[in-house]
Amino acid sequence: MSTFVTATAQNRQELKPSRSAPAGKREWLALAVLMLPVLLVAVDNTVLSFAIPAISLDFNTTGTALLWIIDIYPLVLAALLVAMGSLGDRFGRRRLLILGSIGFGAFSILAAYSPTAGFLIATRVGMGIFGSMLMPSTLSLIRNIFTDRNQRRLAIAIWGSGFSAGAALGPLVGGVLLEHFWWGSVFLLAVPVLVLMLAFTPLFVPESKDPNPGPVDVPSIFLSIATMAPVVFAIKNVAKEGDVGLSVLAIAVGLLAGTAFVRRQLTRLHPLLDMRLFTYRPFTGSVLVNLLAIFSLVGFLYFVSQHLQLVLGLSPLNAGLVLVPGLIITILAGLAVVPVARKVPAHVLVPVALLFSVGAYAMIALNGHNESVEVVMIAFGVLGAGVGASETISNDVILASVPSGKAGAASAVSETAYEVGSVFGTALLGSVLVSSYRNNLALPEGLSPEQASVATDTLGGALNTAATLPGPAAQELIASAQTAFTSGITVTSWIGAGLMVLAAVMSFRMLRETPSTD
Repeated sequence: MSTFVTATAQNRQELKPSRSAPAGKREWLALAVLMLPVLLVAVDNTVLSFAIPAISLDFNTTGTALLWIIDIYPLVLAALLVAMGSLGDRFGRRRLLILGSIGFGAFSILAAYSPTAGFLIATRVGMGIFGSMLMPSTLSLIRNIFTDRNQRRLAIAIWGSGFSAGAALGPLVGGVLLEHFWWGSVFLLAVPVLVLMLAFTPLFVPESKDPNPGPVDVPSIFLSIATMAPVVFAIKNVAKEGDVGLSVLAIAVGLLAGTAFVRRQLTRLHPLLDMRLFTYRPFTGSVLVNLLAIFSLVGFLYFVSQHLQLVLGLSPLNAGLVLVPGLIITILAGLAVVPVARKVPAHVLVPVALLFSVGAYAMIALNGHNESVEVVMIAFGVLGAGVGASETISNDVILASVPSGKAGAASAVSETAYEVGSVFGTALLGSVLVSSYRNNLALPEGLSPEQASVATDTLGGALNTAATLPGPAAQELIASAQTAFTSGITVTSWIGAGLMVLAAVMSFRMLRETPSTD
């Protein structure tokens, strides 16, 4: 233990940024370049939501396959973020950023032209692997570039707003593309962004790496993956009414792997993830806030995107435009909360922000089967205000809650929480929605077993099946499917609201010890 303490003290001195002159034009241009991967990864987490109806109709796939198409990318991304952060420290953060850009672009092109749902899932795995190379270095690079404390706080606020804004921007971009092109175009969006990154990163972003890195810990990398994947599989298996015993076994495997991962980190001089960070209550609380805020945003977008198109009948573009006010509010809230945070403590600000998410979910739930365009627009605006504010404050608290020498590890945990929230936002709320839809769907008589199976899986499948039926049967199936779907939205929204209430209470208790300086 004494060796660990000595090494930690040395690392604090080596990694602590020195005071220097305020950042100039070149540094702010570097921030602009670093925002490209932030926006790209955040957009990619939600842009697919608006393409799901088209993918569902094109591949005629199952509800479980649709969830995997969405979830496999953030799942792989989350599992590898900490590992890629370690590799970036060892081999160079800018170098890893460039390598990730090339691979991410290649797999995005393959995804755009996927011939089957299985091929699309496989390409999403590749996108997750290379996407995990893009993110871990961004916040560490920002801390090295902006050595003036006030400028660094503003840069971190802009960085944090990029996550929320990118997630909210996804549906709008998807709507515009799907209005004029096929669903694969949402993946080609990454190509021009990555070209800009490859062109400007060497010009404006300085290389940065740990001068004394530890060895690459391969067993810890595998343990981190083995912790997350089985748990998400279990959730999906329960959603499709699979074998309960198999789900329990998967959760047990995840828990055992997680336990082994934690024990390994606590016994290593150079851990892949320093678990002692979680002894700081504000740090742990802020990580959970990050996770739950994105959980609420991604889960909300998952069912709202389908509701706007498949129930209210809007085109992808018009559905995306409905969410524009919420996008603007998300960005403004993330920036506007910075001066407020100087006077109002985090343990008050963050719960208030999370209660906005509660209000958004309650608004949807209370409207039952009457969720109009106006209701969705207002609810998303309220949700955006809460997510934008809470994400900015929680990221600031994460960095302020740990010694400066541990900022790189802290940023990796923050980004991992974001991706885990994306996974579970879709997996949990999406699974509840699918289960409720199936339980409430009443099929018309005369359907073949294959037609009944497709219609029962998803709302898109039901509409696809209805197109092959005679008029009365088609109308009966459409009406029943849309009613079952909106009933599922009501159940899902109450669950989302309850989780946000718990998050608000948790953040009020855990953020009381937040330090006032970084």
